[in-house]
Amino acid sequence: MTDLINAFVLLSNFVLIPGLAYGAQLALGALGVTLIYAVLRFSNFAHGDTMAFGAMCVILVTWGMQGLGISAGVLPTALLALPFGILGAVALALLFDRTVYRFYRQQRAAPVVFVIASVGVMFMTNGIVRLIIGPDDQRFADGERFIIRAREFKEMTGLAEGLALRTTQGITIVVALVVMVALFWFLNRTRTGKAMRAYSDNEDLALLSGINPDKVVFWTWVIAAALATIAGTLYGLDKSFKPFTYFQLLLPIFASAIVGGIGNPIGAIAGGFVIAFSEVTVTYAYKKFLFYLGWESEGLMQLLSTDYKFAVSFVILVLVLLVRPTGIFKGRVI
Repeated sequence: MTDLINAFVLLSNFVLIPGLAYGAQLALGALGVTLIYAVLRFSNFAHGDTMAFGAMCVILVTWGMQGLGISAGVLPTALLALPFGILGAVALALLFDRTVYRFYRQQRAAPVVFVIASVGVMFMTNGIVRLIIGPDDQRFADGERFIIRAREFKEMTGLAEGLALRTTQGITIVVALVVMVALFWFLNRTRTGKAMRAYSDNEDLALLSGINPDKVVFWTWVIAAALATIAGTLYGLDKSFKPFTYFQLLLPIFASAIVGGIGNPIGAIAGGFVIAFSEVTVTYAYKKFLFYLGWESEGLMQLLSTDYKFAVSFVILVLVLLVRPTGIFKGRVI
């Protein structure tokens, strides 16, 4: 029985807890992508770099606060800087909307034109981030590192394996839950949220009903930029901040949105956790876990190297597009 508990603790350390944290980050990113797709009707390839820009703003403000001696105690100072990062990302998103996307909306351009424009915005945003903060890793997490420490857990339980829960993982899960609940409340209970849903379902009918399209577009970019900043900051706190990493995150984020059903917020959340746990479970080395279950092996028992974890997202994405293009929760066909 003790070996089974040790196996479960080991799996929790390296699969369950990281999968939950990573899934929450992907879900927040996918919510931004699916919101823009549902309301503005195009796939925003600049979303990953918007995450990087928002996180960069948070980092710069965090460094400024740390220099002034301002901190959040046991929590990361980045949580205090998060509203400023959101303002920066919102300003950037609205700037590109006014200078790029609005022209194509007025021309009623095809969705593919918006996609191509978003690729250009992506490269511009990536260049801005690299120019300001540089291409290297930036670590900005401070405060208490662990909620539960492995050594303390071992001493308390007498088990061979210790359970460790990092503060950033706990914050990620809690913040993601709060943001998701707030988003669903906004979309279902507020007048603006209902207008956004109506505009998404039938643009012409919404306009005939007196809904202001400029207001809908404005709030769509505001919410998408806020979600991007929160997701980017949580990912940077949990791992580290590197601009190119956020470009790579675009694949699992889009895979999450499409697997769940693009255009469907519930699908984006479900898809985020599906992709996250798929990547984590496939790249984990099960040698020690199987040892506790009575199966000894000379190899690592790892299905795929962590260097190729994004290939898991790609394979799942292709399979879903071939077998069920509408995703788990029947979103819109791409």
